[in-house]
Amino acid sequence: MGFALQNANASRILQTFGADVDHLGWFWIVAPLTGMIVQPIIGHYSDHTWTRLGRRRPYFLIGALLTACALILMPNSAMFAAFLPPVLIGAGMLMFMDASINVAMEPFRALVADMLPEQQSTTGFSVQTLLIGIGAVIGSLLPYLLLNWFGIGQGVTAGGVPMNLVISFITGAAVLIISILWTVISTKEYSPEQMEKFHPETKKIEEATKGLSDIFVSFKQMPKTMRQLAWVQFFSWIGLFGMWVYTTPAVAQHFYNTTDAHSELYQQAGDWVGILFGVYNFVAMVVALLLIPIAKNIGRRKTHAINLTIGAIGLISILLMPDSRWLILSMIGVGIAWASILAMPYAILAPSLPVGKVGVYMGIFNFFITIPQIVNALFSGFVLKYVFHLQSVYMLVLSGVFLLIAMFFTLRIKK
Repeated sequence: MGFALQNANASRILQTFGADVDHLGWFWIVAPLTGMIVQPIIGHYSDHTWTRLGRRRPYFLIGALLTACALILMPNSAMFAAFLPPVLIGAGMLMFMDASINVAMEPFRALVADMLPEQQSTTGFSVQTLLIGIGAVIGSLLPYLLLNWFGIGQGVTAGGVPMNLVISFITGAAVLIISILWTVISTKEYSPEQMEKFHPETKKIEEATKGLSDIFVSFKQMPKTMRQLAWVQFFSWIGLFGMWVYTTPAVAQHFYNTTDAHSELYQQAGDWVGILFGVYNFVAMVVALLLIPIAKNIGRRKTHAINLTIGAIGLISILLMPDSRWLILSMIGVGIAWASILAMPYAILAPSLPVGKVGVYMGIFNFFITIPQIVNALFSGFVLKYVFHLQSVYMLVLSGVFLLIAMFFTLRIKK
C-alpha cells in the first residue's frame, strides 16, 4: 500500500513543490540507489540473525516503522521549508521511504523462500503477489475515493499538496503498521535447528559466510540462473521505473492538455492516474492466482515471456488511445505483466539458491532492479527533453519497448 502511494503520487508531489518534469528522474534516483545499498546488507544480516522474533521478522518490523514515518512526512515536506526548499525535503523523504520499504520488503521475499519447498515456490510468490495487489489497489484508489466518494480532503495544505493526498498517506502509514504487526505476531519461522534438519548443508554455509565481505564473494559466485535473469530484470524495471515517473505528467499533457502542476486539471489527471494504477494492481491481484496453473502447464519461463509481451502492448497503446478512459485497457495489460514481474523471476530463481544464503542472494538480486532505475533516472530527463521534446507520453512508449526486450531475454533462460 505504501509502495503504491509512492508510485502513483510522488511525481505530482515533487512537481507541486516545484520540480520540472525533465528533472523528475533525478529526484527519483535516490530511491533505487538506497535500495541497491540497503537490500544486500539487510539480506546478509537476516541470514545470520536469530532472535525471539525469529530471523526475518525483526527487519520488516523496523522497516515498517521507518516507512510509516516517511509516509506521514513526505506530503507534509513544506513544513520544513524554513530549512530547505520543499522539493529537496520531498526528495529526501522519497529516499527515506524507499530505503525503509526495502528494509521491510527484502526479508519478506526471503521468508517465502525459507518456508516453502521448491515445488511450492510458484504458489508462494503468487500468493504474495495477490496480497501485494490488494494493498496496492487500496493505496492507488484512496486519494480519488476520499475526494470524490466521501468529499474528504477538499482544499490544499500550505505546501500546495491536496488534503486528500495527505490523508491517504497518513492512512497508508496506519495500515502498514497494523498489517506488519499482525505478521510479526501470527507468523512462526523455522528455527536454525529445524532448517538444518531440512537442509543439512545450511549450517556449514552460514558459518562460512558470516563476514559482510561475503556479499561481494556471493556476487562473484551467483548461480547461472541469476545471471540469466539479470537481463530480464534490468529491462523489466527500467520500463517500470519510466512508467511510475512519467505516467502522471504524460496523462496530464496528452489527455488533459495541461503541464501546470498547480492547476485543477493537473490534479484531476493525478487522481485519474491513481485510478489507473489501482486498475493494474487489481488485475495483478487476480492474475497472480492464474499464474500457478499456467506456469505448471507451460513453464515459468514461457509464462513470464507472454506476460511481458502483454504489458509492453499495454504501455505502447497509451499513445494511441482516444481519451483517458480508454487507458483502463492499457492498464489491464500492464497489470498482467506486473503480476508476473512480482512472482515469476523469484519462482525461477529460488530453487537455484543455496539455502543458507537466500537472504543475501535475494538482496543481490535487487541490484538488477535498482541499477536499471538509476540508469533511467540519470538519462531519462535528457531523452525526454532532447529526443521527445518534453512529450512525456513517449517515455511510456519507450517503457513498453523495454518490456519487449525483457521478453526476448526471458526466452533465453536455460534451466
